[in-house]
Amino acid sequence: MAKKYRVAVHGAGWVSGEHIKAFQSNPHAEVVAVSSRKESSARAKAMECGLKDAEIYTDFGKLVANKDIDIVAICTPNDLHARETIMAAEAGKHLVIEKPVALNLEELRKMRDAVRKAKVKTVVSFVLRWNPLFETIKAMLADDAVGEVFYVETDYQHNVGSWYTGYEWVRRFASAGGTFLAAGCHAMDALRWFAAKGLHETMDIVEVTAYEGGYRHNMDLDYPGFSVAIVKFKNGALGKVSSNFDCVMPYNFPIEIHGNKGTIKDNRVYSHKFPGQKGWVTIPTILPDSGDVTHHPFKGEINHFIECIMQDKESHCNLEDVVNTHEACIATMISARERRSVKLPLLENS
Repeated sequence: MAKKYRVAVHGAGWVSGEHIKAFQSNPHAEVVAVSSRKESSARAKAMECGLKDAEIYTDFGKLVANKDIDIVAICTPNDLHARETIMAAEAGKHLVIEKPVALNLEELRKMRDAVRKAKVKTVVSFVLRWNPLFETIKAMLADDAVGEVFYVETDYQHNVGSWYTGYEWVRRFASAGGTFLAAGCHAMDALRWFAAKGLHETMDIVEVTAYEGGYRHNMDLDYPGFSVAIVKFKNGALGKVSSNFDCVMPYNFPIEIHGNKGTIKDNRVYSHKFPGQKGWVTIPTILPDSGDVTHHPFKGEINHFIECIMQDKESHCNLEDVVNTHEACIATMISARERRSVKLPLLENS
Protein backbone atom coordinates (compact mmCIF):
# COMPACT_ATOMS: atom_id res chain seq x y z
CA MET A 1 0.00 0.00 0.00
CA ALA A 2 1.33 3.46 -0.94
CA LYS A 3 2.48 5.71 1.87
CA LYS A 4 0.01 8.26 3.21
CA TYR A 5 1.66 11.56 4.06
CA ARG A 6 0.69 12.80 7.51
CA VAL A 7 -0.29 16.46 7.42
CA ALA A 8 -0.53 19.15 10.09
CA VAL A 9 -2.44 22.34 9.26
CA HIS A 10 -1.17 25.27 11.32
CA GLY A 11 -3.66 28.10 11.65
CA ALA A 12 -7.41 27.96 12.13
CA GLY A 13 -8.62 30.90 10.05
CA TRP A 14 -10.63 31.19 6.85
CA VAL A 15 -8.12 29.65 4.46
CA SER A 16 -7.08 26.71 6.66
CA GLY A 17 -10.37 24.92 6.03
CA GLU A 18 -9.68 24.91 2.29
CA HIS A 19 -6.23 23.41 2.86
CA ILE A 20 -7.75 20.70 5.06
CA LYS A 21 -10.43 19.86 2.49
CA ALA A 22 -7.83 19.70 -0.29
CA PHE A 23 -5.64 17.29 1.66
CA GLN A 24 -8.68 15.22 2.63
CA SER A 25 -9.55 14.76 -1.05
CA ASN A 26 -6.08 13.40 -1.89
CA PRO A 27 -5.75 9.61 -1.45
CA HIS A 28 -2.08 9.93 -0.48
CA ALA A 29 -2.56 12.41 2.39
CA GLU A 30 -4.11 12.35 5.83
CA VAL A 31 -4.67 15.39 8.06
CA VAL A 32 -3.61 14.24 11.52
CA ALA A 33 -3.17 17.54 13.37
CA VAL A 34 -4.58 21.05 13.58
CA SER A 35 -2.69 23.82 15.32
CA SER A 36 -3.50 27.34 16.44
CA ARG A 37 -2.45 29.80 19.09
CA LYS A 38 -5.85 29.20 20.71
CA GLU A 39 -6.86 25.63 21.55
CA SER A 40 -10.54 26.50 21.11
CA SER A 41 -9.90 27.71 17.54
CA ALA A 42 -7.96 24.59 16.59
CA ARG A 43 -10.63 22.29 18.04
CA ALA A 44 -13.42 24.22 16.31
CA LYS A 45 -11.64 23.98 12.93
CA ALA A 46 -11.02 20.25 13.42
CA MET A 47 -14.69 19.64 14.24
CA GLU A 48 -15.83 21.81 11.33
CA CYS A 49 -13.79 19.61 8.97
CA GLY A 50 -14.80 16.29 10.54
CA LEU A 51 -11.36 15.59 12.04
CA LYS A 52 -12.52 13.83 15.19
CA ASP A 53 -9.19 12.09 15.83
CA ALA A 54 -6.84 14.94 14.91
CA GLU A 55 -4.21 15.98 17.43
CA ILE A 56 -4.59 19.54 18.66
CA TYR A 57 -1.55 21.77 19.15
CA THR A 58 -1.07 25.27 20.55
CA ASP A 59 2.73 25.02 20.61
CA PHE A 60 4.20 25.10 17.10
CA GLY A 61 7.56 23.88 18.38
CA LYS A 62 5.96 20.71 19.70
CA LEU A 63 4.10 20.21 16.42
CA VAL A 64 7.23 20.30 14.25
CA ALA A 65 9.05 18.10 16.76
CA ASN A 66 6.56 15.30 16.03
CA LYS A 67 8.53 12.94 13.79
CA ASP A 68 5.33 11.31 12.50
CA ILE A 69 4.27 14.50 10.68
CA ASP A 70 5.51 14.74 7.08
CA ILE A 71 3.89 17.96 5.80
CA VAL A 72 3.03 21.24 7.50
CA ALA A 73 0.66 23.77 5.93
CA ILE A 74 1.36 27.31 7.20
CA CYS A 75 -1.98 29.17 7.29
CA THR A 76 -1.26 31.78 9.96
CA PRO A 77 -1.19 35.61 9.63
CA ASN A 78 1.43 37.06 7.27
CA ASP A 79 3.92 38.20 9.88
CA LEU A 80 4.32 34.65 11.26
CA HIS A 81 5.01 32.82 7.99
CA ALA A 82 8.79 33.28 7.86
CA ARG A 83 9.57 32.20 11.43
CA GLU A 84 7.26 29.18 11.24
CA THR A 85 8.58 28.13 7.82
CA ILE A 86 12.15 28.19 9.13
CA MET A 87 11.21 26.12 12.21
CA ALA A 88 9.37 23.52 10.11
CA ALA A 89 12.12 23.31 7.48
CA GLU A 90 14.76 22.79 10.15
CA ALA A 91 12.59 19.94 11.49
CA GLY A 92 12.58 18.32 8.03
CA LYS A 93 8.93 18.97 7.14
CA HIS A 94 7.68 19.50 3.60
CA LEU A 95 5.82 22.80 3.44
CA VAL A 96 2.74 24.44 2.00
CA ILE A 97 3.19 28.16 2.69
CA GLU A 98 0.39 30.69 2.42
CA LYS A 99 1.26 33.92 0.67
CA PRO A 100 3.02 36.17 1.29
CA VAL A 101 5.85 34.03 2.59
CA ALA A 102 7.66 37.01 4.13
CA LEU A 103 7.22 40.73 4.78
CA ASN A 104 10.80 41.90 4.27
CA LEU A 105 14.02 40.89 2.55
CA GLU A 106 15.73 39.62 5.71
CA GLU A 107 12.88 37.18 6.41
CA LEU A 108 12.83 36.13 2.77
CA ARG A 109 16.57 35.41 2.73
CA LYS A 110 16.53 33.45 5.99
CA MET A 111 13.63 31.20 4.97
CA ARG A 112 15.04 30.60 1.49
CA ASP A 113 18.37 29.59 3.03
CA ALA A 114 16.68 27.34 5.61
CA VAL A 115 14.71 25.50 2.91
CA ARG A 116 17.83 25.15 0.74
CA LYS A 117 19.76 23.65 3.65
CA ALA A 118 16.96 21.29 4.71
CA LYS A 119 16.22 20.20 1.11
CA VAL A 120 12.51 19.89 1.88
CA LYS A 121 9.83 20.31 -0.78
CA THR A 122 7.77 23.52 -0.77
CA VAL A 123 4.80 25.00 -2.57
CA VAL A 124 3.73 28.60 -2.04
CA SER A 125 0.01 29.12 -2.21
CA PHE A 126 -0.24 31.23 -5.34
CA VAL A 127 -3.27 29.07 -5.90
CA LEU A 128 -4.45 30.92 -9.02
CA ARG A 129 -1.81 29.08 -11.03
CA TRP A 130 -4.32 26.19 -10.85
CA ASN A 131 -7.34 28.27 -11.83
CA PRO A 132 -8.88 26.80 -15.03
CA LEU A 133 -8.49 30.07 -16.98
CA PHE A 134 -4.84 30.31 -15.89
CA GLU A 135 -4.24 26.71 -16.95
CA THR A 136 -5.92 27.31 -20.30
CA ILE A 137 -3.93 30.48 -20.95
CA LYS A 138 -0.65 28.75 -20.11
CA ALA A 139 -1.48 25.91 -22.48
CA MET A 140 -2.25 28.43 -25.24
CA LEU A 141 0.98 30.34 -24.59
CA ALA A 142 2.95 27.07 -24.80
CA ASP A 143 1.14 26.29 -28.05
CA ASP A 144 2.27 29.62 -29.58
CA ALA A 145 -1.25 31.10 -29.62
CA VAL A 146 0.06 34.65 -29.16
CA GLY A 147 3.63 34.08 -30.29
CA GLU A 148 6.38 35.90 -28.39
CA VAL A 149 4.94 37.84 -25.47
CA PHE A 150 6.08 41.46 -25.27
CA TYR A 151 3.57 42.89 -22.77
CA VAL A 152 1.53 41.52 -19.85
CA GLU A 153 -0.94 43.29 -17.59
CA THR A 154 -2.57 41.97 -14.39
CA ASP A 155 -4.43 43.72 -11.59
CA TYR A 156 -5.69 42.75 -8.15
CA GLN A 157 -8.83 44.81 -7.47
CA HIS A 158 -10.56 44.07 -4.17
CA ASN A 159 -12.21 46.46 -1.74
CA VAL A 160 -10.76 44.79 1.36
CA GLY A 161 -12.75 46.02 4.36
CA SER A 162 -14.25 45.22 7.73
CA TRP A 163 -16.30 42.37 6.22
CA TYR A 164 -13.06 40.35 5.97
CA THR A 165 -12.31 38.12 8.97
CA GLY A 166 -8.61 39.05 8.83
CA TYR A 167 -9.26 42.78 8.49
CA GLU A 168 -7.66 43.78 11.80
CA TRP A 169 -4.27 42.40 10.79
CA VAL A 170 -4.52 43.18 7.06
CA ARG A 171 -5.14 46.88 7.66
CA ARG A 172 -1.88 47.28 9.60
CA PHE A 173 1.40 47.50 7.72
CA ALA A 174 3.34 45.62 10.41
CA SER A 175 1.23 42.48 9.96
CA ALA A 176 0.16 42.84 6.31
CA GLY A 177 3.26 44.20 4.61
CA GLY A 178 1.43 46.62 2.32
CA THR A 179 -1.12 46.18 -0.46
CA PHE A 180 1.10 44.11 -2.77
CA LEU A 181 2.34 41.67 -0.14
CA ALA A 182 -1.03 41.38 1.60
CA ALA A 183 -2.91 40.28 -1.54
CA GLY A 184 -1.67 41.95 -4.72
CA CYS A 185 1.20 39.46 -4.81
CA HIS A 186 -1.29 37.20 -6.64
CA ALA A 187 -1.24 39.71 -9.51
CA MET A 188 2.56 40.02 -9.39
CA ASP A 189 2.90 36.24 -9.52
CA ALA A 190 0.40 36.00 -12.39
CA LEU A 191 2.41 38.63 -14.28
CA ARG A 192 5.52 36.42 -14.05
CA TRP A 193 3.50 33.29 -14.93
CA PHE A 194 2.07 34.76 -18.14
CA ALA A 195 5.31 36.41 -19.29
CA ALA A 196 6.88 32.96 -19.71
CA LYS A 197 5.95 30.74 -22.65
CA GLY A 198 6.75 27.36 -21.10
CA LEU A 199 3.87 25.40 -19.56
CA HIS A 200 5.45 25.33 -16.09
CA GLU A 201 7.78 28.31 -16.32
CA THR A 202 7.84 31.81 -14.84
CA MET A 203 9.80 34.80 -16.07
CA ASP A 204 11.88 36.74 -13.56
CA ILE A 205 11.34 40.46 -13.09
CA VAL A 206 14.59 42.47 -13.27
CA GLU A 207 13.38 46.07 -12.77
CA VAL A 208 10.43 47.78 -11.06
CA THR A 209 9.18 51.38 -11.20
CA ALA A 210 6.16 52.07 -9.00
CA TYR A 211 3.85 54.70 -7.57
CA GLU A 212 1.49 54.61 -4.58
CA GLY A 213 -1.85 56.40 -4.27
CA GLY A 214 -5.48 55.82 -3.38
CA TYR A 215 -7.46 57.50 -0.61
CA ARG A 216 -7.63 55.16 2.41
CA HIS A 217 -4.10 55.67 3.71
CA ASN A 218 -4.25 57.10 7.26
CA MET A 219 -7.98 56.43 7.34
CA ASP A 220 -8.65 52.74 7.98
CA LEU A 221 -5.38 51.50 6.38
CA ASP A 222 -2.01 52.56 7.77
CA TYR A 223 -0.39 52.14 4.33
CA PRO A 224 -1.39 53.20 0.78
CA GLY A 225 -4.18 50.94 -0.47
CA PHE A 226 -3.30 51.43 -4.14
CA SER A 227 0.01 50.77 -5.89
CA VAL A 228 0.84 50.49 -9.58
CA ALA A 229 4.10 49.39 -11.19
CA ILE A 230 5.77 49.03 -14.56
CA VAL A 231 8.16 46.08 -14.65
CA LYS A 232 10.82 44.80 -17.01
CA PHE A 233 11.31 41.05 -17.42
CA LYS A 234 14.55 39.13 -17.91
CA ASN A 235 13.57 38.39 -21.53
CA GLY A 236 12.99 42.09 -22.31
CA ALA A 237 9.18 41.99 -22.15
CA LEU A 238 7.33 44.67 -20.18
CA GLY A 239 4.46 44.47 -17.73
CA LYS A 240 2.05 46.59 -15.73
CA VAL A 241 0.63 45.42 -12.43
CA SER A 242 -1.48 47.03 -9.72
CA SER A 243 -2.92 46.19 -6.33
CA ASN A 244 -6.03 48.14 -5.43
CA PHE A 245 -7.73 47.87 -2.04
CA ASP A 246 -9.34 51.30 -2.52
CA CYS A 247 -11.58 50.43 -5.49
CA VAL A 248 -15.34 50.82 -5.06
CA MET A 249 -16.50 47.78 -7.01
CA PRO A 250 -16.81 43.98 -6.77
CA TYR A 251 -13.65 41.81 -6.85
CA ASN A 252 -11.90 41.76 -10.20
CA PHE A 253 -8.69 40.21 -11.58
CA PRO A 254 -8.20 41.42 -15.17
CA ILE A 255 -5.57 39.81 -17.40
CA GLU A 256 -4.10 41.10 -20.67
CA ILE A 257 -1.34 39.43 -22.72
CA HIS A 258 0.05 40.76 -26.01
CA GLY A 259 2.31 38.83 -28.37
CA ASN A 260 3.44 39.14 -31.97
CA LYS A 261 0.81 36.60 -33.12
CA GLY A 262 -2.19 37.38 -30.93
CA THR A 263 -3.75 38.81 -27.80
CA ILE A 264 -5.54 37.43 -24.75
CA LYS A 265 -7.87 39.57 -22.65
CA ASP A 266 -9.29 37.62 -19.71
CA ASN A 267 -11.10 34.69 -21.40
CA ARG A 268 -11.15 36.28 -24.87
CA VAL A 269 -8.58 35.34 -27.50
CA TYR A 270 -7.55 36.85 -30.85
CA SER A 271 -4.96 34.60 -32.46
CA HIS A 272 -3.33 33.42 -35.66
CA LYS A 273 -4.53 29.98 -34.55
CA PHE A 274 -8.05 30.88 -35.73
CA PRO A 275 -7.89 31.52 -39.50
CA GLY A 276 -10.58 33.89 -40.74
CA GLN A 277 -11.33 35.10 -37.23
CA LYS A 278 -13.76 38.04 -37.32
CA GLY A 279 -14.00 38.69 -33.60
CA TRP A 280 -12.86 37.51 -30.18
CA VAL A 281 -13.07 33.80 -29.38
CA THR A 282 -14.46 33.41 -25.85
CA ILE A 283 -13.25 30.55 -23.63
CA PRO A 284 -16.14 29.19 -21.50
CA THR A 285 -14.24 28.48 -18.30
CA ILE A 286 -13.98 29.36 -14.60
CA LEU A 287 -12.56 32.85 -14.18
CA PRO A 288 -10.53 34.18 -11.23
CA ASP A 289 -13.49 36.42 -10.35
CA SER A 290 -13.93 35.91 -6.60
CA GLY A 291 -11.91 36.71 -3.52
CA ASP A 292 -13.70 33.97 -1.59
CA VAL A 293 -11.18 31.23 -0.75
CA THR A 294 -13.84 28.56 -1.36
CA HIS A 295 -13.67 29.61 -5.03
CA HIS A 296 -9.93 28.97 -5.26
CA PRO A 297 -8.50 25.71 -6.67
CA PHE A 298 -6.68 24.40 -3.60
CA LYS A 299 -7.29 20.79 -4.63
CA GLY A 300 -5.24 21.32 -7.78
CA GLU A 301 -2.42 22.90 -5.82
CA ILE A 302 -2.31 20.18 -3.14
CA ASN A 303 -2.58 17.32 -5.66
CA HIS A 304 0.34 18.86 -7.54
CA PHE A 305 2.38 19.17 -4.34
CA ILE A 306 1.78 15.59 -3.23
CA GLU A 307 2.85 14.45 -6.70
CA CYS A 308 6.05 16.53 -6.37
CA ILE A 309 6.88 14.84 -3.06
CA MET A 310 6.12 11.36 -4.40
CA GLN A 311 8.22 11.90 -7.52
CA ASP A 312 10.99 13.83 -5.72
CA LYS A 313 10.69 16.86 -7.97
CA GLU A 314 10.38 20.58 -7.29
CA SER A 315 7.14 22.47 -7.76
CA HIS A 316 7.08 25.26 -10.34
CA CYS A 317 5.66 27.33 -7.45
CA ASN A 318 8.27 26.46 -4.84
CA LEU A 319 9.83 28.95 -2.45
CA GLU A 320 12.94 29.37 -4.61
CA ASP A 321 10.83 30.45 -7.59
CA VAL A 322 8.56 32.89 -5.77
CA VAL A 323 11.42 34.75 -4.13
CA ASN A 324 11.34 36.88 -7.29
CA THR A 325 7.59 37.55 -6.90
CA HIS A 326 8.17 38.76 -3.33
CA GLU A 327 11.26 40.78 -4.25
CA ALA A 328 9.18 42.57 -6.90
CA CYS A 329 6.41 43.32 -4.37
CA ILE A 330 8.95 44.75 -1.92
CA ALA A 331 10.58 46.70 -4.77
CA THR A 332 7.27 48.49 -5.47
CA MET A 333 7.42 50.06 -2.00
CA ILE A 334 11.10 50.99 -2.32
CA SER A 335 10.52 52.49 -5.77
CA ALA A 336 7.44 54.51 -4.78
CA ARG A 337 8.93 55.87 -1.56
CA GLU A 338 12.43 56.58 -2.90
CA ARG A 339 11.14 57.78 -6.28
CA ARG A 340 13.47 55.61 -8.34
CA SER A 341 13.55 52.45 -10.38
CA VAL A 342 14.69 49.35 -8.47
CA LYS A 343 16.73 46.60 -10.08
CA LEU A 344 16.33 42.94 -9.08
CA PRO A 345 17.46 40.58 -7.62
CA LEU A 346 17.52 42.21 -4.21
CA LEU A 347 18.88 39.09 -2.51
CA GLU A 348 22.26 37.58 -3.25
CA ASN A 349 21.93 34.48 -5.44
CA SER A 350 24.67 32.41 -3.80
